[in-house]
Parts: sequence; C-alpha cells; structure tokens
Amino acid sequence: MTPRARNLTTLVRRGAAVAATAAVAVTAACGSQPGTASSSGKPESGGTLRIIANGGPDHLDTVQAYIVPDYILEHAYARQLLSYRTIPITSTSGPLWQKAITVVPDIATAVPTQANGGISADGLVYTFHIRTGVDWNTTPPRQVTASDFIRQFKAFCNPVAPVGNVLYFDDTIAGFASYCNAETSYFSAKNAPPPTAAALTAFASGHQISGMSAPAPQTLRIRLIEPASDFLNIMAMPFASARPVEYDSYVPDSAAFRQHMLSDGPYQISSYVPGKSIVMTRNPAWHQSTDQVRHQYVSKIVVTMGTASAQTALAAMQANTEDLALDLPMAATSIPGLEASHDQRLRIWPSSNTSYYTAFNLRSPDAGHAMGKLAVRQAIEYGINKADLQKVLGGPAINKIISTAIPPGNAGYQPYNLYPTRGNQGDPAKCRSLLASAGYPHGLNLVDLYSNDTLSSNVFQSVQGSLAACGITLKGRPENGSTFFADLGDSPVNNKPNQWDLGQPSWYPDWYGDDGRTTLQPLFQTNCVVNTVNLGCYSSHAVDSLIAQALKAPPATAAALWHQVDVDVLRDAVIVPVIDAYIPQYASSRVRSAGLPTANFNVNITGPDITNVWLNPDHP
Repeated sequence: MTPRARNLTTLVRRGAAVAATAAVAVTAACGSQPGTASSSGKPESGGTLRIIANGGPDHLDTVQAYIVPDYILEHAYARQLLSYRTIPITSTSGPLWQKAITVVPDIATAVPTQANGGISADGLVYTFHIRTGVDWNTTPPRQVTASDFIRQFKAFCNPVAPVGNVLYFDDTIAGFASYCNAETSYFSAKNAPPPTAAALTAFASGHQISGMSAPAPQTLRIRLIEPASDFLNIMAMPFASARPVEYDSYVPDSAAFRQHMLSDGPYQISSYVPGKSIVMTRNPAWHQSTDQVRHQYVSKIVVTMGTASAQTALAAMQANTEDLALDLPMAATSIPGLEASHDQRLRIWPSSNTSYYTAFNLRSPDAGHAMGKLAVRQAIEYGINKADLQKVLGGPAINKIISTAIPPGNAGYQPYNLYPTRGNQGDPAKCRSLLASAGYPHGLNLVDLYSNDTLSSNVFQSVQGSLAACGITLKGRPENGSTFFADLGDSPVNNKPNQWDLGQPSWYPDWYGDDGRTTLQPLFQTNCVVNTVNLGCYSSHAVDSLIAQALKAPPATAAALWHQVDVDVLRDAVIVPVIDAYIPQYASSRVRSAGLPTANFNVNITGPDITNVWLNPDHP
C-alpha cells in the first residue's frame, strides 16, 4: 500500500477518557449501579446543557474527527448508516456489554445480513437502504441520499485534511485505494492546481470509487476486496457519516467550512467561535421517528472552551454552573473523596484500552538519534515506574497495569511481560546499564510531549521522575489537547530536532469484539505520513505481513496472528504499555439519563451521549 496523508486518531480518552476490563474486580460505578437502583424518572424537555472544555474539538468535519471531544459533539449533528445504542453497562462482559457493542440501524433501514439480502452469499457486496424522512437542515429540508455517503468517502483522501484512519477503508473497499492514490498523485504532480474547494470537487466529480455505487437514490452498494467480518463496525464509525453537497463549496474543515455546518441529527451548530464556544440548538428538520439512537431532550447545548484545570471543571459541575466536561479528564486525587461521600454524580465506567502508554519517536535526531536505538527504548521500558503511574491515575481499584500492546479483553490478547520489574516499580539499574550499552553512560536529555490537562501533566511528572532515576532528563512540552495529537502525528516535522522523543497518548479501540484491526493495525503498520497514528513511524516487514494475514483470516485464526504482532512490537520496544483504566465521569446535579440519576456513557463514543440526557427541573 502506498502511504498517503491522513489525519490522527488517538484519544485523550480518546480525547477524553480512561477505561478497563471485566478482569478487574471492581465496582463499575459509584453510587447506585447503572440500570438497577434509583430511576432517573420521565425525560424532561427543554433547558440548556452546559459543557465545559479545555481546547474543545480538534475537528468539526466528520472526515477528520477522531478524538473523544469530536465524537461527543458530532453524535448530535452527524448520522451514519449504522451506530450503537447508549447502554448503562456495568462490566465488559455479559448481555449489556454485548448489546452496547452491537451495531444497530441508524440512517439505514436495517443492518445488512445474508438472511435479509443485505450481504451477498460470498460476503463481498453490502447493500444499505436509507430511511425516508432523514433530512438535511437545508431550506427546504432535503432527503439524505446514497450519494451523500459516496461524497463523504471521496473526501477521505483529500490532501488538505484527510480522514482520521484511511487504513480501514484501503484494506476493505474495492477501488478505494486506487481512488486515493490517483488523488494523491494528481495534487502532488508538478504544475498541479492548489487543493482549493473547486479543484477538490472537480477531481471527485471526475473520478469514481469502483466499489461504491448508488443504484437508487436511497440505496448504497459497497463491494469489498475480500470478506471482512468487521466491516459493519467500520461502517458504524463517525468517519462514515453522510456529507451534503453544500460542503463541496469549502475546503474540508477549513474556517469557512466550520461556519457553514449542516446537520441531519437532532442538533445543529448555530454558533462557533474558535477556541471560545460552540452553541448547538434543536434541528427542526430532524424527526424522532427516523432515529432510534438519539433524542432531542434539551433545547440548547453550549460548549465553553478555555479551562485547563480539572479541579476548576469539577468545581463548576459541583456548583451546577457547568453540567459535563468535554476534554478535561478528572484529577485522580478527586476520586477517593467523591467515592467516600457516595456522590452519585460520579460514575466510573468500564471499557478496555491502553491509557496511558508511552510512544517513542523513532525518527527524532535528538541526543544522537537516541530514540532510533533499541537499547535506549528498552532502557525506558525498564525505567518507567508503572506502579507510580497507577497511583497518579487513581490507584489499582480503577487502573490495571498492563505489559502488552493489546489491552486485556480484546482479540489476540495473551498475558506476558518482556520487561518485568519488581512490583512494576521500574528498574533504574537495568535502565542505566542499557543506556551505557547504547553509548550513554552519563544519561541523556529528551523531549516529552503531553497534553496540558491536569491528569496528563501528572502523568508526565511521574514519567519524568522515574526516568531521572536512571539518568534521563525529560524536558516537558505541554500542549493544548486540540494540537497535542496533531503534533504527535506530524511526521514531516517529527524528524527534526526538539520536536518530541517521548509522548504520552492513549489508545482506545474504535470498536469491540472482533477488533484486531483497530487495536494494532493503526498503531504499528507502516504508515509514516502526515498526521499518522503510527506516531513513531515504526516500520517492520514482518509485522506488516502478520497484520495482512490477520486481516484476511477468520476471527479464531486471526487471534494468534494478532498476538504475534503484539509480541513483535514489544520486542522492538515501540511503545511502553502502562494502564488499562476505568473511565471516571462527573456531571452536575442537573443531568439525568435513562435508568440513571446522572449522565450516561456510550462505550463506543467513550463519553456521554449528549442526545440522550435531559435536565432535572429540581436543579435549574
């Protein structure tokens, strides 16, 4: 596959969370258990849901959007053919979990199966029928069509702001890679036109993705390269939203684009002031009868940006001046007191993730290209005190230390540890010995890039302290969450001095169940391009081959191949896995949701579903 420009996919999370697995024997939620104890009562209509944020979303365009703040907001204004229910889960096993991770129809009239004729007998052709009455908020309202989905897929490889994860589509949809390669070649050729809105639209109009067609206005047909057991999960990702023809007038996700957003969901963006605020109001063109996933309870949603402190956000929610936090993970120090007081506004939700992990920039020239040396990376594997990080993140009750690239509970997971230390407290002596063998007997200086929120800052300080014990001096480079991920994945810049050597991102699978494609492929398949998810630009022919084999294999066979990928990347010390964590969430006393006396949690958004909350009239 020819590498192409793509946008970044990590999740501070995912942009906003922390999670865990059923293997951890802890209470899944504080206060009353989800769906069992106190009822939240009958849904109320009206009022303004207030959301406090740090940097806010990094993208409004669903093509590029790939962090939790983006997911939370776009769920209100962008719909897909398939989606997921918001279920009050208590663990990552059992019927509630299975229900939460199973795709359901959204804009599609049904989930395609071979039994209903939606999937061909050979598993290569998928047919989606679009509900009548799903409209854009144009004047007058206009039906969403199959062409709107094809338009979205054609926008995935634009050279200005490409899709968050192109690999999912390259490897599945017939003709998609050819279309993208042609677009890349066209706009990178000598004397090529600049990628203006008109030039991008002209290219799209003159070229087709051979595997996508619209045999009728409300029928979308997709032909695959080979059978893919997880293709319905891919189609349920927010990337696969509908895209109105009006967007052809703007460069994707440009300033002008963001001021002319349309909606086919229950809310529409009425006001967007970059770095300051987003206001969403009810979309009059949306009809509840066409949407089994979302609701339109509150009248208005106001996102206010500019708060970096998790403590400030918590205080605002406790005072009911703000209702939810968008991209401000809770400070771990706040959780014990809230648990002790049985504050039912706190919930701790289960999931399965790698949060946090340490990424290495293998292309950095800093300190004599130190990060390109295996022994240096292995030294850091031994040097990081994971037990201290576990404490910083809230303790063992809500954080499980991990030593594998695949988090527990996902396809291919097997427990092993290539870099064991006593009590997971790190081994400074082993770290120093490996550094000396790599040519650094007196240590070295490195740059660590991290998000400037309270929790991530505490993570950096822990890593900084543990590595100082073996002679590594870390210089911190804190950034706003809206730029942090983009800079981590900015490959054209990251081979220059003083960018970053270590980073502290998080990774959450894009779906659960049959999910090897989303736990390993994005992070480790060769893909050193602009805004990559393979943050260190790791490249291994052996790993690429294993990934290719696993993607073609049935789930049972693929699991062993995914495990081998896991082992290979840890032998190469590409990342340091640290924590598989539960997700703390706090909400004001005003917020209610079905079956809960507080906010809900959607495991696939990895955050609250703001279309399924209402406001308690007793707390105006």
